[in-house]
Amino acid sequence: MLRGLYTSGAGMITQQRRHDVATNNIANVLTPGYKQNNAVARSFPEMMISLLNGDDHGANSRHIGRMNTGVFAEEALSVYLQGDLMETKQPFDLAIVSNVQLPGVTFDGSGKAITADGERIYQPQAFFTVVDGQGNRTYTRNGSFQVNTAGELVTESGYRVLGRDGQPLTLMNAATGEPLSGAVIGRNGELLDPLNGEPLLNTAGEQAGLLLSIVEEPNRLIRMGDGQYRLNEEDADLVRGMNPDDDVEVYQGYLERSNVDSSHAMIDMMSALRAYEANQKMVQYYDKSLEKAVNEIGRV
Repeated sequence: MLRGLYTSGAGMITQQRRHDVATNNIANVLTPGYKQNNAVARSFPEMMISLLNGDDHGANSRHIGRMNTGVFAEEALSVYLQGDLMETKQPFDLAIVSNVQLPGVTFDGSGKAITADGERIYQPQAFFTVVDGQGNRTYTRNGSFQVNTAGELVTESGYRVLGRDGQPLTLMNAATGEPLSGAVIGRNGELLDPLNGEPLLNTAGEQAGLLLSIVEEPNRLIRMGDGQYRLNEEDADLVRGMNPDDDVEVYQGYLERSNVDSSHAMIDMMSALRAYEANQKMVQYYDKSLEKAVNEIGRV
């Protein structure tokens, strides 16, 4: 009886996590660059049920089947599909359109492919590269940027956007030393003077441009909040710079919408609620059975 109680309790916890993931997706429907999360539920390891004959444990045993001991939500996987573009006409609103391909691999509509050996491969994705206050690199698809008083291009959270030289990107007028009120940003992320169309230079005298990073296995990214992702140190080799042949473009004056399917998220939320209630009823049933066993059967 207690085994069923534990199984129902595990089901309630799993459905609560599914519900949390769905509500988080719905809450971020209007967040630029947000990538939908899907809760992944797995079963606990199955147990072998055996019938024991004789006095010694294990003697003359006969297997009668397997029993599952419940389910748990182990992780939430992000879906890195391209979101629609929304025009804002703001000079520092940027959107990435990414369709990076691998030789000999055809990705399906969900961004994954299965090789002949049965290996699952996920499509590489492009991200803006930023640095937080502690100097750690993070990655984002939320291109709602602005220029601070130091002339640095920053995110809404104040993280500095990195240029191709790996340093924070600074938009300053070389003649006056004042921050630029605007800049022309090309499809490859290069920066041009809005007045004469001449390339803007960084401190090394090279053309300034956005550092666009390609993450080879985006599912290894760790969600940090505020639209930011990071990688563990052992996964640092999964990131590379954008190559000229990569199908990646930057659109100025646009933001990438969230790729959340709101109707699907609502269905997930309601199904998780109904499954939670079903498990709750089973917990109540086992509780009443235990109460009867203690208070009534014990008197006989």
